[in-house]
Amino acid sequence: MTSTTVTGTRAGPRRAEKPRTGQLRRAEHRAAWVLVIPFCLLFLVFTLWPVLQSMFMSFTDTRARDLRTPFSVNVIGFANYAKALSDPVFLRAAANTAAFVLFGVPLTLAAALASAVALDKGITRLRGLFRLGFYTPVITSIVAVAVVWRFLLQPDSGLVNTVLGAIGLPEPNWLGDPYTALPALVAMAVWRNFGTGMIIFLAGLQSVPAALQEAAAIDGAGAWRRFWAITFPLLRPTLLFVAVTTTIGYLQFFEEPFVMTKGGPLNSTISVSMATYQQFGFGNYGLAGAMSYLIFVVIAIVTALQFRLIRER
Repeated sequence: MTSTTVTGTRAGPRRAEKPRTGQLRRAEHRAAWVLVIPFCLLFLVFTLWPVLQSMFMSFTDTRARDLRTPFSVNVIGFANYAKALSDPVFLRAAANTAAFVLFGVPLTLAAALASAVALDKGITRLRGLFRLGFYTPVITSIVAVAVVWRFLLQPDSGLVNTVLGAIGLPEPNWLGDPYTALPALVAMAVWRNFGTGMIIFLAGLQSVPAALQEAAAIDGAGAWRRFWAITFPLLRPTLLFVAVTTTIGYLQFFEEPFVMTKGGPLNSTISVSMATYQQFGFGNYGLAGAMSYLIFVVIAIVTALQFRLIRER
């Protein structure tokens, strides 16, 4: 019996890939531009052009009657900005917005962080139900929320005053009194918006290494000490993000006073965004544009300060 041997060729070394030719690179660039151009066109038409147009408008005396002839308006420099900064209604709106931010942002951050810590460590049963309950106001229509809160804050039949009267406390006219209308809006805004920060804080808490907590516990650190020495410093990036986004939203708050109080009573709840909206309604487009860019400048300054104060060092 003869044995046969089967011979074959052994696979040689793998060929190195050929460098991309110039023609292939040009084809890839063309394909990339084809994909990018639709977005660029939409951005130019619906974002960049309105922004530039409103900026130009803020330096002119544009009114509603000038919309048919936009290039016949007069350039008046910073007159609209000076008029806005000397307008008592705008100054009152700026003060209301500042108070809304100064009280609303810390309360929202505190409520969001406290609820996130409770859901992360304290609440073990029905955790998903609590998360849903805390976040539901965020995804609920502001109109629906405002209607519910208006019923809750009714001076005669509202649930809030009913409870206060039952325990012998004064029953104020929450939305009809200039001294209580803005605090009522702040309370509603905190209740409605803290759920967003809670979700983000909860994600940040779950990324804190458990080994650090265990090591600190072994060294004798209590829960409060571990939170301030380990958890809170590691939450700086999360805190910065939530603080910046919340502040930007509160600097532009509009729906709350527009739906619930129409800026009253006595302009005690009018905001800068609402004052700007009113000027657009009056046809003072140049003045409204100037107010809009004053809001933009304030947001940029406040955001820069927050990045400087809260960022990681």
